[in-house]
Amino acid sequence: MQLFLHWIQNFLAPLQFQLVAHMKSLVAVLLLVAISTAVESNGEDNGGPCKQNAFKARPHSVSILEFGAVGDGITLNTVAFENAMFYLKSFADKGGAQLYVPSGKWLTGSFNLTSHLTLFLERGAIIIASQDYSHWDIVDFLPSYGRGIGRYRSLIYGQNLSDVVITGDNGTIDGQGSIWWELFSSNSLNYSRPNLIEFVDSVDIIISNLTFLDSPAWGIHPVHCSNVQIQNITSRAPAEFPYTSGIVPDSSRYVCIENSNISTGHDAVVLKSGWDQYGIAYGKPTSSVHISNVYLQSSSGAGLAFGSEMSGGISDIIAEKLHILNSPIGIELKTTKGRGGYMRGIFISDAELENISLGISMTGYSGFHPDDKYDTSALPIVGDITFKNVIGANISVAGNFSGIVESPFSTICLSNVTFSLSSEPSPSWFCSNVIGFSEDVIPEPCPDLQSSYSKFSFSCFSSLYPLFSNVSGYLDHQPQELQSLIFIHSIHEIQNS
Repeated sequence: MQLFLHWIQNFLAPLQFQLVAHMKSLVAVLLLVAISTAVESNGEDNGGPCKQNAFKARPHSVSILEFGAVGDGITLNTVAFENAMFYLKSFADKGGAQLYVPSGKWLTGSFNLTSHLTLFLERGAIIIASQDYSHWDIVDFLPSYGRGIGRYRSLIYGQNLSDVVITGDNGTIDGQGSIWWELFSSNSLNYSRPNLIEFVDSVDIIISNLTFLDSPAWGIHPVHCSNVQIQNITSRAPAEFPYTSGIVPDSSRYVCIENSNISTGHDAVVLKSGWDQYGIAYGKPTSSVHISNVYLQSSSGAGLAFGSEMSGGISDIIAEKLHILNSPIGIELKTTKGRGGYMRGIFISDAELENISLGISMTGYSGFHPDDKYDTSALPIVGDITFKNVIGANISVAGNFSGIVESPFSTICLSNVTFSLSSEPSPSWFCSNVIGFSEDVIPEPCPDLQSSYSKFSFSCFSSLYPLFSNVSGYLDHQPQELQSLIFIHSIHEIQNS
């Protein structure tokens, strides 16, 4: 690679005006080097973040029945679950253990998990959350969010754990959230509502093959975690209840979400990373997330969202094969002054939207603050965001891109985006304080997103055509005429290959 860059610097620069005649051979060299470098650096394909993990067969297994649990939907089984976890903890250094939950209705309050554990729900097994909030312990607030108030612990909770699997034969975890929604709506809670499942500071987590119903707040919340895989789940919450987001990766990395169906009262899947000065100080981003083949629906938010709490940063995200239905917003990136942090390196492709009020939203004016101590000069940086192969049917407004005056959104790339509008608003796109590039976009986007090749960075091109990314960084620093010629001919060469 270094030899190639040396050659391009010393040989091509004096020949810029003769470049057109040699363009096709140059593009071939560029692509060959890019592919070769990618193979050299990456080696064999490791399957990416969504690589299928073979579930470990635990050498020890017990049933919740052995701890006196009664699956009648009336008997409280919190102590049975707690005793089971205490017992299974002794197998952590012996290959771990499985807790088997048979068919039945298992009422319980909040309980802790342990490491090297598989919690398995048989078909017909329903873990039901108690609606008596005295059955939910109080835990400290998250340092990346501040505010100084405690939280009700999630129904199923794990902190500082490793190697935990929550799975089953399509068993169900029911949060019975209605009492919490009523208390929240009437401002009658002294602590933050609990989530259904939460892992804090944990690694190697798998959640699969289950149905989640009616969470008091968020459904699945991995926070400050790594190596998290969520697959083949269904999550439901009624449309009329507030802020019941589905899956919320938060200051976590190496997260996979795939083959799932989420329908909630707020954002179906949303990535976060801390709130204002607390998130900035904590400094843990959400990164290396892969979302694939998900069906998403929200009654008051977006199918897929980022922020608005993103003060630790969000980057290196791939979201593909998205199906977003019957929602106010299809895809949304949201932030505001005082957040700091960044959202960058986000690649969204192969998305189908249907019956959506606003197809794509990017706003720098969303959300509120935990207190009045936030730094008004902490401006978020948003850029290198790509939307590719997005189609929408019955869309009211195609897009709204509202950047911050002091920190405009930059390098926003749209390629092969087509929205069939339910009416003909004028305009169909709204833009301010945003700089971007578009190709093959219908309806035609606003001028802010129509930068020509000759005025545009290779950053957008390399995100649309990843094979080129190994050389695009160097070419970004070359004269504009050289960039423009290579850019145009490279697009034609790749699209015709």
